[in-house]
Amino acid sequence: MAKMSLFERRRARVRAKLRKQGLTRPRLTIHRTGQHIYAQVIDDKEGKTLAAASSLDKGANGKNAATSEGAAEVGKRVAEAAKKAGVTDVVFDRGGFLFHGRVKALADAAREGGLEF
Repeated sequence: MAKMSLFERRRARVRAKLRKQGLTRPRLTIHRTGQHIYAQVIDDKEGKTLAAASSLDKGANGKNAATSEGAAEVGKRVAEAAKKAGVTDVVFDRGGFLFHGRVKALADAAREGGLEF
């Protein structure tokens, strides 16, 4: 078995905790790169993406995509899209990313936008 990176170990640990809780709610998952941030609300039972937003969307301000302000904007937009899809209660899946900086800004903005987690 190949050795897992620290990121992969954190991601596996977070997902295991989510599975242990039982995935009764859709999952708000994020992915962060050096320049952009992406968020999706996924229904794991159906295997479908219910809502998505990223810093690459047409309405996004590309200038602040790599900042906390850009992440907060993505959080607001994913919350709006989720509410349109009829989802208000989600489980936050930070993946292997630490909960600070842009990840925290996105989560806080999604909460302000009406998502509960």
